[in-house]
Amino acid sequence: MVNCRKILELYFDGISQRTISSSTGHSRNTVSEVVQRAKEHDLASLNDTTTNQWLEELLFPEKQASEKGYFPIQWEKVHKELQKKNVTLALLHHEYAVEAREVGKIPYAYRTFCEQYGKYARKYKLTMPIRRKPGKIMEVDWAGTTLHVTDRFTGERIPAYVFIATLPYSQFSYAEAFLDMKSPNWLSAHIRAYEYFDGVPETLVPDNLKTGVIKARRIEPLLNESYRELADYYRTIIVPSRVRKPKDKASVEGTVGFISRQIIAI
Repeated sequence: MVNCRKILELYFDGISQRTISSSTGHSRNTVSEVVQRAKEHDLASLNDTTTNQWLEELLFPEKQASEKGYFPIQWEKVHKELQKKNVTLALLHHEYAVEAREVGKIPYAYRTFCEQYGKYARKYKLTMPIRRKPGKIMEVDWAGTTLHVTDRFTGERIPAYVFIATLPYSQFSYAEAFLDMKSPNWLSAHIRAYEYFDGVPETLVPDNLKTGVIKARRIEPLLNESYRELADYYRTIIVPSRVRKPKDKASVEGTVGFISRQIIAI
């Protein structure tokens, strides 16, 4: 068993890793790994309740899993595989379970597999790049900040709402201001965006606005009938972003921010 407590006690006292290796009888690689994992957990001191067993479970959870008969998971490999097209956690869990049974180990349940991957991704602040194809998707939204139009006769300032459409692959964008955000303007904006881009994308990704989505159900969102008819006419499909998930339409969110700073704020 690795004496993690002794290694860290000496390290926190300012002793070099070479000296710690000689003192504890552990290899320099082992000492280095214990120190590195302690840093990853922001562990900077020990107290009387910090036992060696507790440190082992904290720093080397995969060893605990192996000792209990569970097949350890290579999270770095899982994360890299998820970046490939059509690869899902369900598929990776199935492959993991098959591999575990082949070597006589117990696989983690799918739910535990997903929960542990979530912890791994949050811990290392990992993200996966979304690979786009040219012209496949058009993200659409209304800018959160409004413009104002001044009536030349009365001087009244009338709010104007900015519609934005963005092609994620090229970041090519279309913007147009309207006097309201009602359905006719929402639909007209899409048509003029198609004309501007000189083509129709395979998929539309709108926010969950009432002009486009009546009810944002998890499995099958209920779409506004006029919006659905527009999509049918242009032979495109509508995939609304998830509620409170701005990364589902990150490109148009970025364009909204740019236009808000460069046009609306001026």
